[in-house]
Amino acid sequence: MMSASLLLKQTDVVQRLPKRPSQSKKDLPTMYDLPSEDPKEPGLPDEFHYYQPQLLRETFCPPNYPSEKVLVASDLNLYYDADYTERYKRPDWMAVVGVSRLYEERELRMSYVMWQEKEVPFIVIELLSPSSQKEDLGKTLRDVEEPPTKWEVYERILGIPYYIVYSRKLDYFRAFQQVAGYYQELNILDKQLWMPEISLGLGIWSGAYQDIEHDWLRWYNVKGKWITTQEERIEEGIQRAEKEKRRAVKEKHKALQEKQRADDEKQRAEQEKQHALQEKQRADQEKQRAEQLAAQLRALGIEPNV
Repeated sequence: MMSASLLLKQTDVVQRLPKRPSQSKKDLPTMYDLPSEDPKEPGLPDEFHYYQPQLLRETFCPPNYPSEKVLVASDLNLYYDADYTERYKRPDWMAVVGVSRLYEERELRMSYVMWQEKEVPFIVIELLSPSSQKEDLGKTLRDVEEPPTKWEVYERILGIPYYIVYSRKLDYFRAFQQVAGYYQELNILDKQLWMPEISLGLGIWSGAYQDIEHDWLRWYNVKGKWITTQEERIEEGIQRAEKEKRRAVKEKHKALQEKQRADDEKQRAEQEKQHALQEKQRADQEKQRAEQLAAQLRALGIEPNV
């Protein structure tokens, strides 16, 4: 948590920061003038900075917002000050809810320009590295002429509701929430943090993503279940199909057995019917012989015993 003296120093810097003459909204640069592509920007420091945002993107599915009203971005320039239009921050990962996923309903964004957008990002996540850790945690001071730090922009200028920092090497997971204009650190129990505003939670998941065993930041639902990735959904679909196939084979085998039993029963019934007919024929033949014998005895004057 930041010290009170440091907060006062940073607040004083923000208040004393000189402002340029205000521009009319129609004269302000747009997303097309302020893209994220910048040849001076360094590349990603390691693969983790590629895979971790990707996992966050795949599992960020707030149930109270349709997918077309959720914007998720990583390493997208966030322009925050209409008086200093060249200034931006570049969050490792951020999510905005309640705003169109597409720019003006038709294009993918080249950047996120606050004076043109309707919503402030709901959450920003920074993946700590040794070179940026102090700034990410609001522990750096700057000269009055220098641009605001990430902490100042996220906390004071934009008022982003949730700010998360995570270090994979140190198992370092801290969360801050806006309270009366300042960030207040939240208690994280069992490495999980619930956010009721979006009905989602963020936590540390130990498992394999992209065939890499690691501790990852991942979103979970109200039931405490980790939200599945596209690859996991495909795998689950394959497993369901295999299970259904096995069930169908089993049902077919059972049906064949039932048919065989029915055929056997029918055959036994036919055999019993045939046997009954044969018995009837024998009985009829016996009766006929008895009648013939009785007739012969009567012809001889002998009355047969009845």
